[in-house]
Amino acid sequence: MSHIRHLNLFVTCISAAANALCAGGVFTFPLMSPALVAHLKLTQPQLTTIALAGMMGQYPFAAVVGKVIDRYGPWACSLVSACLFSSGFGLFAREIAKTPDDISQPSSSSFHHLTLYFFIAGLGTVFSYFSSVFSASKNFPDFIGMASGTMMALFGLSPMFFSLVASTFFSTPQNGLDVTHYLQFLCILCGSVHLLGALALTIPASARVDSDIVSEAEDDPEAVADENTSLIPGKRPQAQVQVIPVEEADAVADLLRDGNFWLLAFVTFVVLGSSEMVLSNIGTIVLSVPAQSSSIVKAFEASSDATTSLQVRILSLANTISRLLVGPLADFISPVASLLPSGERSFARKHHMSRVLFLTFSTTALALTFSWMVFGVRSEASLWALSAGVGIAYGCAFTVLPSLVSSIWGMPNLGRNYGVLTYAPFIGTPCFSYLYAFVADRQHQSYGVCKGVECWQLTFFVSLIAAVVALCVTLRLWKTWKGMI
Repeated sequence: MSHIRHLNLFVTCISAAANALCAGGVFTFPLMSPALVAHLKLTQPQLTTIALAGMMGQYPFAAVVGKVIDRYGPWACSLVSACLFSSGFGLFAREIAKTPDDISQPSSSSFHHLTLYFFIAGLGTVFSYFSSVFSASKNFPDFIGMASGTMMALFGLSPMFFSLVASTFFSTPQNGLDVTHYLQFLCILCGSVHLLGALALTIPASARVDSDIVSEAEDDPEAVADENTSLIPGKRPQAQVQVIPVEEADAVADLLRDGNFWLLAFVTFVVLGSSEMVLSNIGTIVLSVPAQSSSIVKAFEASSDATTSLQVRILSLANTISRLLVGPLADFISPVASLLPSGERSFARKHHMSRVLFLTFSTTALALTFSWMVFGVRSEASLWALSAGVGIAYGCAFTVLPSLVSSIWGMPNLGRNYGVLTYAPFIGTPCFSYLYAFVADRQHQSYGVCKGVECWQLTFFVSLIAAVVALCVTLRLWKTWKGMI
């Protein structure tokens, strides 16, 4: 019987990894934006709106998706994402294919259709992301940082994977990216992988979460646990665990009444919102600055498409590496607390440092990166620092947030609480992105891409100030939650 459980767990891990790797299609929009400008004559605000539709599609129903995860399991989310990816990418490809090549100005109907279709694909992204991350987290609750970090790392690697596929199989030096066939490929691959995930993603009965333990304790009054009681049957009790009283957020109202939640939401607003502004607009940022020979970009100077692809890969690689490192490191220096039936929280391993450290690092990295954009970048060769800095900050923050939420507000409603928190970037991403779009559009009043550092210098100056304020907030949270996470 144990062999069957191990086999099921192996299949679940492979399926979750495949979902994560195939979930980031919307993040390759910068690869498509030059072709959309040339073929559909879209303006910068229109490009930003379509990109935002994909980014923001991840967030409006995040709390609902979290509730689906908590109640039905990751398989249901994988099934929904299969339908959404297939329809979103497929309809997007169809809209581009039916648009004539000789139009002289953007079509309003095509713009609205593309925005809707990319929103559908973005909605598929959040269902896919939750299915992989929480499948891993709930199968390995004792190592939530490593489990979720690994899935997030693969999710972060997804744009790089698709970028390599796009440049290898769907691009030519003469014509650039064949957007229509690339989107058709995304439609088939993402739909198929997530359909298989609906069959494979399970949470074994042995992988019990805190809510099951609490329920059993309520049914059996004699099941009283102290700080040395093992929380999972079959495990030896841990010695010298630290016990801290906590208040569970049983309802969303309890969560919203906590002032620290709003501080964490502000940090999330800034870090994820400004990072996703860069993720969705790196293509036009590349086009806005002059090319300059450099050992870093020398091999990729053949076209703007190749340079944009390079920046997407740097973003993806930095994002992935930070997620791979942060998950295990956070588990080591800041072990996740477990909920005792008595309403207290215990650490089974020695706690070295607060997990807020990683948010402080993210905000610091963003502040330094945006400073470089404002005062240092004057050519295309210097943009690698933007891609690397944003990728590191984005991956680090995203990796640590689920464990922060579970440590402070408990595991039973982790999906819901994390979903509520993700409304912060739902607001932050359009704020920063439209700031970028309208600043660029003000500098360039015709169709095409704005040229020059003035297209984004004000945007990054405002982002720099926001990152510094967010850094101060993380220091406040570090002090408030000292010894708790």
